[in-house]
Amino acid sequence: MKEFVVKLVKAQTGLSRVQIDSMIEVPPKDSMGDFSFACFRLPKLFEEAGHPVPSNKNPLVIAEDLCKTFRKKLPKEISNVESLGGYVNFFVDKEILLKRVLKNSFSKDWGSLKLDNRKVGIEYPGPNTNKALHIGHLRNISIGESISKINKAVGNKVYHLNIYNDRGILICKSMIAYEKYASGKTPASENVKGDKFVGDLYARFSKESEKNKDLEILAQEKLKLWEAGDKKTLALWKKMNSWTYKGMQETFDVFGLSKIDKNYYESEMYKHGKEIVATGLKKGLFKKKEGAVVIDLEKEKLGEKVLLRADGTSLYVTQDLYLAEKRVKDFKLDSSYYVVGNDQDYHFKVLFSILDKLGLKKDLRHLSYGMVALPTGKMKSREGTAVSADELISNTQELARKGLTGRGTELSKKELEERSLKISLAAIKYTLLKVDIRKKIIFNPKEALSFEGDTGPYLLYSYARANSILKKVNGRPKVKIMDMKDSEIRLLKKIDSFEGVVERAYRNLSPNLIANYSFELAQMFNEFYHACPVLGSVEEGFRLKLTEAFSRTLKRSLELLGIETLEEM
Repeated sequence: MKEFVVKLVKAQTGLSRVQIDSMIEVPPKDSMGDFSFACFRLPKLFEEAGHPVPSNKNPLVIAEDLCKTFRKKLPKEISNVESLGGYVNFFVDKEILLKRVLKNSFSKDWGSLKLDNRKVGIEYPGPNTNKALHIGHLRNISIGESISKINKAVGNKVYHLNIYNDRGILICKSMIAYEKYASGKTPASENVKGDKFVGDLYARFSKESEKNKDLEILAQEKLKLWEAGDKKTLALWKKMNSWTYKGMQETFDVFGLSKIDKNYYESEMYKHGKEIVATGLKKGLFKKKEGAVVIDLEKEKLGEKVLLRADGTSLYVTQDLYLAEKRVKDFKLDSSYYVVGNDQDYHFKVLFSILDKLGLKKDLRHLSYGMVALPTGKMKSREGTAVSADELISNTQELARKGLTGRGTELSKKELEERSLKISLAAIKYTLLKVDIRKKIIFNPKEALSFEGDTGPYLLYSYARANSILKKVNGRPKVKIMDMKDSEIRLLKKIDSFEGVVERAYRNLSPNLIANYSFELAQMFNEFYHACPVLGSVEEGFRLKLTEAFSRTLKRSLELLGIETLEEM
């Protein structure tokens, strides 16, 4: 119903939908209305937009004047408006709200909006092949998956794109460690996943190189052999990378990574960026400095950036220039999003600035996310202190398994494994998505698995509770409404606001908006459940419909977070 308020305000103020949306709130008390429009910023906004500014700039008077104007032509969906303390409070028609919710939430397209029709490429998870996936990668995947699903929900065509950082000095360090400490061994012979096997070698190199500095020299020599195309070096490189790819894919499958539309490999493109630099040099966009090729980005407050070293070797930004253009060309992209940690903020500012100067006028965005730590502190792969994604999933699942058996639930071994895995993944994904992606997270498995509070298992339990009610009824009694209670109205309004939340999550590329909505929705359902008996009540038919509307909405909301529901806990 919020859109009717937005439309009404827009017609009288001329403000944009985005501006109005940011000024609409839900009043703290039901008696104050269903939506409130704050008038405190109106004089300044009118002045900035060149509209006539009210002669009296007092927000209280402005609110009263707007109320008088609105009352002259209220849409049927809005039953009344009142002014209070600088706010215009809107009251929606509850009968229309009910019919609208029961119609929309039962639609097969519920949560799918026709807002856009663009081709969007989303880069994630982008791992290095010298180490196992860790919890930071799980946040990366969670964000990438949710952003993809949100984009699909509004009508965009989404391409899942991945870059394997499969070459360079770090890879060579793992190769040296293999030759010195594990020659002839394989992941199979050691009964360990391939990515962990290679990652352990990288950590071993880091520890041994502290005592033996010659190892660093050997790694540099190995890199030179690789770049020279030495057959023995390339054979070992391919073999170790194949172990890593296989191990990572197993984790991707467990965690629910979508099928990647195209994998790109650093080893296949790191030289191609040089051609772009050469073209830019001819056009005068870049310049020579002490043998190197640089670009002056002082006006952008990014300093001077080297694109080619004096010895002719390229940097990461050089290959990313080529990759950006190639992906746009491969899929005819309108937008390209990069899900990469915030330690690369400067890199992407430089990259996008250069691409703009080169004429790549596309919607390019860095979805910068904060790092993830455990209560024990920051993890470092080179020191072998990073908790792998597999360990985290396994440990969290074990806690979920104990929680299920502790509740006295009779489950087969297979059902226990399947259910505990879904609960653990819901706990992990929800925790990684409920916070603004730009903020750092401290992940505590025990807190994430709680069945109470702002957690994934709480949401699964709320869904299962609703499903349990619905399963107990054969057929559906006639919908009969005596007098809607406050908890019923609040739940109806929350369900009705779902698609508006999806739109805001898309506009802001913020999965946390949907995660926060899911929790608030579950809270309101549980308040309704305790306040309004469903089965056997006079209004059983209506309350069953409301319960099902909640169930369908929460399920759809969780789908947009990449979380699978459970029919029973």
